Amino acid sequence: MKKVVKQVVGIDVAQDELVVCLGKMYDDWSPRLETHKTFSNKPKGFEGLIAWVSLQTESNVPVRYVMESTGVYHEALAYYLYERNHEVSIVLPNKISSFFRTLETRTITDKTASEAIAMFGLEKKIDSWEPPKGVYKKIQQLTRERGQLIEQRTVILNQIHAEKAGALPYKKSLQRSQKRLELLKKQEQEIVLEIKALIKTEEDVERIVLLMCTIPGIGILTAATILGETNGFNLIRNKKQLTSYAGLDVREKQSGTSVKGKPCISKRGNKVLRKAMHLPSLSALQRNERFKAIFTRIVGKTGLKMKAVVAIQRKLLELTFTIYKTQTPYNKDYFEKNNQIKEVEACVEK
Repeated sequence: MKKVVKQVVGIDVAQDELVVCLGKMYDDWSPRLETHKTFSNKPKGFEGLIAWVSLQTESNVPVRYVMESTGVYHEALAYYLYERNHEVSIVLPNKISSFFRTLETRTITDKTASEAIAMFGLEKKIDSWEPPKGVYKKIQQLTRERGQLIEQRTVILNQIHAEKAGALPYKKSLQRSQKRLELLKKQEQEIVLEIKALIKTEEDVERIVLLMCTIPGIGILTAATILGETNGFNLIRNKKQLTSYAGLDVREKQSGTSVKGKPCISKRGNKVLRKAMHLPSLSALQRNERFKAIFTRIVGKTGLKMKAVVAIQRKLLELTFTIYKTQTPYNKDYFEKNNQIKEVEACVEK
């Protein structure tokens, strides 16, 4: 009789439900998907999940719960399992997507997604998840709140502009819009002060933020956004993972000589992180001669300004991770010594 050596619960997390697949690895290294079940994404559903898993698994073999990092919907379950001493792993979505393409299954449903996650957990060696520092979660909440206020402020500014440009603008409407605008500005200022105060509460967080701010174009709020959205680079192991997580990785479709799609960024990642890199890239172009040189060369070869800007965004994001890992400030000479300009250009020459 075959002996079970590994047990994995693959969980496809949605807003309201958890689609679960239980898989086992046997001593002849053959993986098998055993059974499926759906639970609600609520505390009662979590209790039912643990009870169901205990009935379906071998008590003498550890069980690992594996799920994707899906916005915020997975967080409650992850904390619930961790607090009860269960082995938890959270995997970046791009890893699961890449693994899914290697499987024979071509139909994408919640069930097949949970199967892919379970199989990924069985076949790959993955790290155990630990909750990030509370400061990163608070920073994420504050930076996202600030982003929402900025979007609301833009809407009101457009409304005021349209009202003034039209015939016979209504004075009281303009006054109310102006009051809302002033309130949003005041709240944004409060949030910025809270973020800066929060950063100072943790010495290591303050240090890394200051180090990241040595990069041209990166300021305190951008650094805070990056750390908040990545949970202090908690799930990131290399620069490629980071750019993929932000959706700044280059995607290209090519088959033989007849099919050749235009290279573009995937945009299948964290849109908050991707959006946060836009203004810093424009600032870096104004402040740094090397980034200007990259921009000029890429535009000269492709004729596409936006393509050059995206390449700068990607490089800035990678630099933040490099500085986080090395714990050293940005060195303007390193960029040239290590042939980084050609490396960035290579990303857009397809």
